[in-house]
Amino acid sequence: MLIPKKTKYRRQMRGKNRGIATRGVDVSFGDYGMKAMAAGMFTSRQLESARKAIMHYTKRGGKLWVRVFPSKPMTKKGEGRMGSGKGAVDHYVAVIRPGRILFEISGVTEEIAKEAFKRASDKIPFKTSFRSNEN
Repeated sequence: MLIPKKTKYRRQMRGKNRGIATRGVDVSFGDYGMKAMAAGMFTSRQLESARKAIMHYTKRGGKLWVRVFPSKPMTKKGEGRMGSGKGAVDHYVAVIRPGRILFEISGVTEEIAKEAFKRASDKIPFKTSFRSNEN
């Protein structure tokens, strides 16, 4: 699982996730990409599960780029009375806006890339689409 080595602050507020992505919206490194079509939070466990699904289907052929990193800490706390503070960090998430490229792949055929991304999209909590370098 991916987690940051070091953070400036241990806990963060949840924040708002409005608008569309302006950075990381083009297929830059590989031939094919998986694009997020909705906003959401992508946990490090889901990211690793999707990455494994792609690598398993491609039989570790080709090169895979993971274009997102889970850097936002999410806390979890049991129920209790008011005033006992915020909970401890439970997991990390990547905040995703619509239009963001999540994965890129090269060195495989378009059919293999499509099927691999389809299998990975089953592990992702929001809608995704297939993109090639041309469009």
